[in-house]
Amino acid sequence: MKNNTWTIIKKECARFFGDRTMLMTTVIMPGLLIYLIYSFMGNNFMQPKDEEPAIMYVENLPESVHPVLEALPLEMVTENFDAEKLRNELVLKDSKYILLVFPEDFDSLTAQYDPISGHQMAPNVQLLYNSASEPSQQAYSMVSAALDAYESTICNRFDINNTVDGSAVYDLASNEDVVGNFFSELIPMLLLLMAFSGCMSIAPPSIAGEKERGTIATLLVTPLKRRELALGKVLSLSFFAMLSGLSSFLGMMLSLPKLIHADEMGLDANIYQVSDYVTLLLLIFSTVLILVSVTSIISAKAKSVKAASAVMAPLMLVVMLVGMIPMMSGTKVDSIAYYLIPIYNSVLAMSQVFAHEAHLLPIIITIAANALYTVLGIWVLTKMFNSEKVMFSK
Repeated sequence: MKNNTWTIIKKECARFFGDRTMLMTTVIMPGLLIYLIYSFMGNNFMQPKDEEPAIMYVENLPESVHPVLEALPLEMVTENFDAEKLRNELVLKDSKYILLVFPEDFDSLTAQYDPISGHQMAPNVQLLYNSASEPSQQAYSMVSAALDAYESTICNRFDINNTVDGSAVYDLASNEDVVGNFFSELIPMLLLLMAFSGCMSIAPPSIAGEKERGTIATLLVTPLKRRELALGKVLSLSFFAMLSGLSSFLGMMLSLPKLIHADEMGLDANIYQVSDYVTLLLLIFSTVLILVSVTSIISAKAKSVKAASAVMAPLMLVVMLVGMIPMMSGTKVDSIAYYLIPIYNSVLAMSQVFAHEAHLLPIIITIAANALYTVLGIWVLTKMFNSEKVMFSK
């Protein structure tokens, strides 16, 4: 009994450790990928983005608050500026400042205010910012926290951005910028994951499954050219994956207004034009072509559907990481060369479309690069179909 059990254990160990693909995908790759992903997130997501620090413009700066604001790591300007002009320009997404307006005679007003009686309103400090601009948002958080701490030391004798007057607006970001920022960080990653999931579900059964069943041999002995077989596989699988992606895209876009509570927050999620949706569809389709090419090559190399799925599972983590890059580092890049990097170029371009920052040249470069990589993938798949060692390996 014990000998038989030990024999089975040795047999399974020999099979496991003798299969380099299984060893790589189940033991080495998960730990390696998690290490790389967490290291990348620690170096990027947990650190502030490389942005210029915001400027803090302060009107009627009281002597009592001066030391509090001066201690902050922000450039402070207290004179020689046009407050009304700053208000008007703060609506721009690239504005990198905040405007802090204190009431005149702030110190005397806070000294006279009695928070217990409730017969008068507390002096209101206006802190104007733009939440769609990261430097402005970070400066707002920093300054509001410092003022809250100071307010608690003087028994809550003033308010910050008092909302008693419902007409008062302190966050000057536009509806398009707020919704666009949210969509640009979340949707490209979701689209990429859904597209890759669709490719994972159809490519292995179509190629590795036929190898496993032996039906691929029938195709290979026909007069059909291997190039035509590879092209037909990639295009048909891309069509099926695109249908899956479109269904997911429609469901996601229809549900997002409810997800972000657009009605409650007074936001309008219908901020995109027909041209934006056409651009997104072209980017999605070109991305699906690459993903189908990659998953088809993996399926052609694998000996079975199970083996192909095992290789693709860790690859899903890589795809997820690429989709998270705009969330970590933003949508602005220094070089046009970034649009030549497969998968990342699509995520970057889609993020810019959602953020209303897209330009024609990067979009064209992205789609052209994706088409070129797809052609390269079809060429590799053709070579694999021509190899008896690859196609008839057991």
